[in-house]
Amino acid sequence: MSNQGPANGDDQDPMEEMFRRMFGDNAPDPEEIQRAMQQFGASGMPFDPSMMDPQMMQNIMAQFQSMMASSDDDGPVKWDLAKQTARQSIAGQDPSVGSFAAKEIDDALRVADAWLDQATTIEAANVPIVAWSRAEWVEATMENWREMTEPVAVSLSEALTRAITEQLPGQLPEELQAAFGQMQPMMKNLGGSMFGLQLGQAIGELAQEVLSGTDTGFPIAGQRMAMLPVNIEEFGDGLSVEADQVRIYLALREAARMRLFANSPWLARDLMAMVQQYAAGISIDVSAIEDAVQTLDPMDPESMNQMFSGSMFIPEPEGAQKAAIDQLETLLALIEGWVDVVVTEAAKPLESAEALREMINRRRAAGGPAEHAFGSLVGLDLRPRRLHDATKLWTIIQEAEGVKYRDAIWESQLRLPTNEDLDDPEGYIKRRKTADEQSASLDDDLKKLLEGGFDEN
Repeated sequence: MSNQGPANGDDQDPMEEMFRRMFGDNAPDPEEIQRAMQQFGASGMPFDPSMMDPQMMQNIMAQFQSMMASSDDDGPVKWDLAKQTARQSIAGQDPSVGSFAAKEIDDALRVADAWLDQATTIEAANVPIVAWSRAEWVEATMENWREMTEPVAVSLSEALTRAITEQLPGQLPEELQAAFGQMQPMMKNLGGSMFGLQLGQAIGELAQEVLSGTDTGFPIAGQRMAMLPVNIEEFGDGLSVEADQVRIYLALREAARMRLFANSPWLARDLMAMVQQYAAGISIDVSAIEDAVQTLDPMDPESMNQMFSGSMFIPEPEGAQKAAIDQLETLLALIEGWVDVVVTEAAKPLESAEALREMINRRRAAGGPAEHAFGSLVGLDLRPRRLHDATKLWTIIQEAEGVKYRDAIWESQLRLPTNEDLDDPEGYIKRRKTADEQSASLDDDLKKLLEGGFDEN
């Protein structure tokens, strides 16, 4: 292949141009690739890049270069590519947050905290208030997403890379194998790059849907109350509700969750521990990956993306992994159920509170497209499936024992309701009192033993 192209760029052979842009001076011979692809063409049609839309070809080349390129990431997953992809997916549709919008968020959260003081005994979270653009949310939360997904990502990317490098060359026509061999050094990046691309796209989609820092149920934004004005505005479109009411209602939910996370530090740790316990038990379906690689077109980056569609390569959880998922879903439901009950009380001054509550609970229970995409990617569903049961449980506890008793439950992991309590919410208080009495009796016996208070007889 000559590196001296025609003087007129318009006369550049499209195949040669495509591979030059892909691989620079190390590009395979385009004529060899052309002959092979004409035999290998999908549905009997020869591959002809001259028929491609120029912008589409440019996008594909950029994506392929990113997937193949080395990076500062030493591990098997390309986290910098994930962040880059997330940022690119929201480019052009992410207005910056102006001072007026930031003040509206600040005002809404301060009103929310004042109203929550009348609905819960858990103190306000003394954390910063921020109003973020989508890109700012991506930047601020990416490290936490990495921590949550890394065990799954590493296992999956390593299995993908192994299957691709071992199987893919043998699937190609003889004419293409020689040229494809030149790409082998770059293929070691492919599994991690594919996962990085997909994770970035899922997080980019989430960035267009999340309303606040805790909207996923996790304190993904860290110790701060964060809200996204552009997403809140889009959420309110078509609801026939005043914008300030929407902001305050969503601020109530954000501030309520942050009270839990700030005053029960073990809560965020337990959530992450459950995610890590789930991830530690992940087993990748290698045979499914191998089957997917059989249909992979190495010259079509879009076919690589499609490998991640559907059920993915993570089998249904069993045993300890299933128990971890159940614990995680229960805790997410308890958090969101408590928030629902507290915010319902605090939001009484809002004329549209009930309509907004119904809208949020429906959205939370069903999950949005981005949540489904994320769940498909790592096998982790962010939705609290038993939200209705948890709301009913907290309501029963509050009516029977009062707000102080209800909120004191969050002081210790040992007092938190279980799946059994969600199945039988009316029996929680009786079971809790019996457990407290048994614990008190054991404490008394231990104290007597230490003080030598038991009779020898």
